[in-house]
This record gives sequence, C-alpha cells and structure tokens, in this order.
Amino acid sequence: MSYQPSYQSTTTSTLAIVSLVFGILTWLLLPFIGAIVAIVCGHLARSEIRRAPAGTLVEGNGMAIAGLVLGYVHLAFAVLAVLVIIGVLFLSVGTFWH
Repeated sequence: MSYQPSYQSTTTSTLAIVSLVFGILTWLLLPFIGAIVAIVCGHLARSEIRRAPAGTLVEGNGMAIAGLVLGYVHLAFAVLAVLVIIGVLFLSVGTFWH
C-alpha cells in the first residue's frame, strides 16, 4: 500500500490584498475613495475565504480584516471631521449675527 500525502492548494485572496493596499492608501493618497474600496473589497474577500471549496485553502483573512479596519476608521474620522466643521460653521455664523 503506498502512502500519498494529500496536498491542499493554498492561494491568497486577491481581494484581501487589494483591501489592505487601499486601506493603506486611504491614509496616504486617496482619502475617501480608498476607504470605500478597502471596505467593499475586504467584505468580498472575507466572503470569498469563507466560501472556498473544500479542497482549496484561501488565505488572506488577516489582510482583509486590516483593510476593513483601516477603511472604517478612516470613514469614522472623516464623518467626525465633517461634523466638527459643520458645528464650527454654525457656531461662527451664530456669533457673527449677534
């Protein structure tokens, strides 16, 4: 009887790599668009990793999560900055007329 080891095919999710790259670019070059791309690709990558066929091992879950975190944190800061700017504008207009 011959023993043949079973090899699992492993690949890294391209969407996970894209999510991580755009998550980093969000903080450097592409403020809002990069965050959206990182979030969408991160969710798609995690879905792809979960639904991989039984014989294949798709890696990249950590990269997808990192891209998601970078994208969501940047969006949260952007929303907070917009709220602060709107608040400052309304306060300055209110004090201007008095």
